[in-house]
Amino acid sequence: MSRVGWIPWALFIIAMPLFLITGSVTWAFNSPGLYNDGFEKYSISRISGITDSDLRQVGADIRSYINSGEEPLEVRTRIFGQEQDLFNDREVAHMSDVKQLVRAVYLLTLLSAIYLATVVVAGFALQKRHFVEPLAKGALGGGGLTLGLLVIFGAVALVGFDSVFLKFHQLSFANDFWQLDPRTDYLVRIFPQNFWFDATMWVAVRAIIGALVLTVAGSAYLVHRRYGGWQRVMNGLKGAKGT
Repeated sequence: MSRVGWIPWALFIIAMPLFLITGSVTWAFNSPGLYNDGFEKYSISRISGITDSDLRQVGADIRSYINSGEEPLEVRTRIFGQEQDLFNDREVAHMSDVKQLVRAVYLLTLLSAIYLATVVVAGFALQKRHFVEPLAKGALGGGGLTLGLLVIFGAVALVGFDSVFLKFHQLSFANDFWQLDPRTDYLVRIFPQNFWFDATMWVAVRAIIGALVLTVAGSAYLVHRRYGGWQRVMNGLKGAKGT
């Protein structure tokens, strides 16, 4: 391997956890089931005074806002039967920041997917079936890296999710609009911190499943390649002895 020959594969292995994790985050932000299950689990209707059906619409409005070019966020709903704006100016400003952060996640998902696809297509175009073995090694490396990162993050999150959640906001936002009060701000009332813990685990589980598929597939091929080759050699030797 040349001095620069390892660089595309190093980037391939790094791009794999990037794609699996950001792809799972993208999925989470656009999953109605994740929102609705959280509303039900934490009795948000009772806490907020917003009916379950209206909460589902609120979730749909937020997803629509994140995926649109419209500003600012405008959500009207009925609270204890009275229709009103759901979020105040501070919450709306924070959601604008969240939208930009989610857009960055979308971009990382797209770029990592393009890079992975480019390497695979170019590899098969240039090396054809000989590319399968290096691809299996890349899948094993990328899947293993993803699992390692998620195991470390999972252990830290399980021990001190509050600290992780706080540090994430401090690093991700340049202002303090994220510091909201559940007594007055509906954004944290309908999305309590426990909801975000569940969402984090939701993302981690899906990324882990993807990483396991890649790791098992890559390792299975390499084991088959190695021991299948030895088996063919041994069969050949046995045949030579018998003649």
